[in-house]
Amino acid sequence: MDMDIIDAHLHFCTEEAHFCQIAREAGHENSAAHLREVFARSHVVRGIVMGNRGLSLKEHQYPDFLSYCIGVDFSSLLPEMLQHSLDQLESHLKRRECVGIKLYPGYSSYYVGDPVYYPVYELARVWHKPVAIHTGAVAGSRGRLRYSHPLTVDEAASAFPDVTFVMCHIGNPWVQDAAAVMEKDPNVCADLSGLLEGRVDLDSYFRQQEGYVSYLRTWMEYAEDYGRIMYGTDWPLVNIPEYIEFIRRLVPEEHHEKIFYENAVRIYQLEM
Repeated sequence: MDMDIIDAHLHFCTEEAHFCQIAREAGHENSAAHLREVFARSHVVRGIVMGNRGLSLKEHQYPDFLSYCIGVDFSSLLPEMLQHSLDQLESHLKRRECVGIKLYPGYSSYYVGDPVYYPVYELARVWHKPVAIHTGAVAGSRGRLRYSHPLTVDEAASAFPDVTFVMCHIGNPWVQDAAAVMEKDPNVCADLSGLLEGRVDLDSYFRQQEGYVSYLRTWMEYAEDYGRIMYGTDWPLVNIPEYIEFIRRLVPEEHHEKIFYENAVRIYQLEM
């Protein structure tokens, strides 16, 4: 594939052993130099890091080919910390390289429609930055699936119709419900990150997982708007060249430019 690509969902924790192991299992090295080289070979011109560190500015310094969404942990929104946390959050949103906010329901016991998040959405509205939300399956047994179900995004999207929300992982495995939310709420988008894991023989995968592939295609079609769906990997979870090919086969060719590049530029307001 020769077109320019934007990876709208990745993680960048090069110093963490867990992420290093995941990268090796996907055929990668967990380093900035390696990621830059793989991006160049794969025509990926920009990546968007889903921040999962603290709110201090010094924790979010990234290579020049990466932008980021600042992650907000629910604990930072407790009353005794709220104003300080909101001030820190706004300091990120003022940055050109910070293109949005990331929430992690499923790892905290609050729905994204809870009013505790409203000050975050107000800042997103003021700074015209989207809010990316982890939806779907969670890693490990400690997460709680009911909080990460894509239907929960509807309440937040309805309360803040002028804020753009992104359902990360398109709510997988509840893609049907994610599609229903997208159909109802025009301010809700999705990314296609993390639908695979590790190395995959794609020819065998498309044969053996025909039902799952058909399910994904059916509900993306149901949403009726490929202008609100973005390519993303969840790197280092997947092998980048293989994942590009996976999405290329999954999505009708006439929508490739939107999925792989145009939608991310528009939704995250990237300066390309």
